[in-house]
Amino acid sequence: MSTACECLTFAAMQVTVRKGTKEDMPAVHALICELALYEKAPEEVTNTVEDMLVDGFGDSPVFQCLVAEVDQRVVGMAIYFIKYSTWKGKGVYLDDIVVTDAYRGHGIGHQLFISLAKECAMLGANQLHWQVLDWNEPAIRFYKRFSAMLDSEWVNCKLDSNGIRRVAALNELGKEEGV
Repeated sequence: MSTACECLTFAAMQVTVRKGTKEDMPAVHALICELALYEKAPEEVTNTVEDMLVDGFGDSPVFQCLVAEVDQRVVGMAIYFIKYSTWKGKGVYLDDIVVTDAYRGHGIGHQLFISLAKECAMLGANQLHWQVLDWNEPAIRFYKRFSAMLDSEWVNCKLDSNGIRRVAALNELGKEEGV
């Protein structure tokens, strides 16, 4: 994405997409909470604005953010980070793209996704990855409009913080330390 912001007007609504700043994190966090409510999992959000300030703007940032504004109000965001593939090299992982409910259907998500693709091209990324819930038909239709490949071959895996601690407590033989 160029250093200048990208603007698009929809029926007298000017939308600006730009890099997120520290000052945007309360609004970005509110969008995350809105998404969690939509995905029927509001209790799953443990991330805080303070965490986001450290994780995105501290000494070793682990995510980047684009925000979409209307009338200087953040109404959408895309959080992403650099990933690496042993087969394909540098890539970008889109963790979430969200537009607040009142502004959906005006092309703001479209503009965010295009802006992210431009950012990926500028970074020299070979791939852009993300996940979408299998029941989220509006999101699936959105991504299909971009000719996205929906891959059912791969199974998503993860450890939560308790799982990480359990595995970290194992020795190289897979037994608990000290046993």
